[in-house]
Amino acid sequence: MNSKYIKKLSLTGVLALALTSCINDLDRQPFYDVTSNVVYKTPEGYKQALAKVYGCYGTTGNQGPAGQGDLGGIDEGTSDFFRLFWDAQQLPTDETVTAWNSDPGLQDFHLMNWSSDNAFLKGIYYRSFYQITAANEFIRESSDEKLASRGISGNDAAEIKYQAAEARFLRAFQYWVLIDLFGNVPFVDENSPLGANLPPQKDRITLFKYVESELKAIESLLKEPRTNEYGRADKAAAWALLARLYLNAEVYTGDAKYAEAAVYANKVISAGYILTPKYKNLFVADNNVVAKNEIILSINYDGAKTQSYGGTTFLVNGSVGADMDKTISGTSAGWGGHRTTKNLPKLFENPLNSADKRAMFVDNAGEEINNVLVFSQGYASIKFKNIKADGTFSPNMNLGYSDTDFPLFRLGEMYLIVAEAAVRAGNQTAAVNAVNVLRARAFESQTEGKLTSISLPQILDERSRELYWEGFRRTDLIRFHQFVEGTYLWPWKGGAATGSSVESHRILYPIPSDEISANPNIIQNKNY
Repeated sequence: MNSKYIKKLSLTGVLALALTSCINDLDRQPFYDVTSNVVYKTPEGYKQALAKVYGCYGTTGNQGPAGQGDLGGIDEGTSDFFRLFWDAQQLPTDETVTAWNSDPGLQDFHLMNWSSDNAFLKGIYYRSFYQITAANEFIRESSDEKLASRGISGNDAAEIKYQAAEARFLRAFQYWVLIDLFGNVPFVDENSPLGANLPPQKDRITLFKYVESELKAIESLLKEPRTNEYGRADKAAAWALLARLYLNAEVYTGDAKYAEAAVYANKVISAGYILTPKYKNLFVADNNVVAKNEIILSINYDGAKTQSYGGTTFLVNGSVGADMDKTISGTSAGWGGHRTTKNLPKLFENPLNSADKRAMFVDNAGEEINNVLVFSQGYASIKFKNIKADGTFSPNMNLGYSDTDFPLFRLGEMYLIVAEAAVRAGNQTAAVNAVNVLRARAFESQTEGKLTSISLPQILDERSRELYWEGFRRTDLIRFHQFVEGTYLWPWKGGAATGSSVESHRILYPIPSDEISANPNIIQNKNY
């Protein structure tokens, strides 16, 4: 990875700057003059360092919403992991459009004409490697030899071993992100030589096998499901990522592994998680309380302590504008950005007043979008809210920044994985049973909305009803062969008002041009 974009690392000061990457023009001034021997001196230091590893996908830097950003070459307000990942997964699909045109390259997602110089693609690429680098450092400092040299033993050492397994999970998660978005990428782990060595590129199949093996290796090293602190990975998180990995195995490797996906999804379902009774409560400011029994792993946000212009602040504020009532979404700021194409609300009967409670839309000025840049055209979604489940606000809430946590993995997804695997295996009973569990919650009824059969196209539709705007849609459309193909169109697909097919190579994003220039080991994805 080109460390030009990993501008400043504050995890462990000087030693954290010894990146396994090319070092061509790096501004590497640390914020804190500390070394790993200081940071990792005590068990408390280890936990603080682990917080930074987790923080890599929840924050953008070291000073509030803007200031001392982790990455260079991109506006800090747009550089957090979630915002970048969401843009890449949602904006080129039938679920989402954005009115923003001031951020260079953002509209390329709608047009599906992005290049290897796209700033947002560079951002997610280097943001993922930033977390991988931080995880590698933590894992390296958690060896038996390091712990012994620091006099850490007993229960403290055992706890740090759990933390190291979590760091391995976070690293595996980011490699999954890179596999999904970019395919063949550079590879570095805790054993990679530090310094100016140029990392080798691994192909998608090799990386798939690596993530698979890592998740299986740490399964016994992580804490039991629902015994870790909220927002930290446990065995169920590893199972959930394995289920997601296997669900898309045919895309990644050419070999389908739907049965394996169902095995691990069922392990999560059997681990004691419970569907949140009301769907809307998954996406409110106190979802860490009212939805904690469904959320397997979250990115945690606090409007007072983890302020940024990404995360769920980006979703809540960005989904409000024009004449909409901001108080319904629990924000004092309407950014006028995200809306839906008409294809998404049409999945619901009577979407503005549907019996399916998952339909959370506001009609600005009709469902049609004649100009993507006009926020008032198209239905807005108020799925994510910065307001508590009971409609109130906490006394210390900052209405400009969201308290709502984002569920990276939740139980609802696991039921859909089981259902899809069952349909593909010809098991209608298992498929219908799994989907009806979710529809009973959606309709708040054991009979209304109940299905008696389901097909693969209906599975794709049901995934959209349940998971829309949660960062799944691009991956789902690719798996169902409806992303680049002309057999399924939506407004503004490929830049056409009524939609058009696009080049087949768009199922992968390009490796950033800076990386290609800096590292001769890297081969660009086809046709970029």
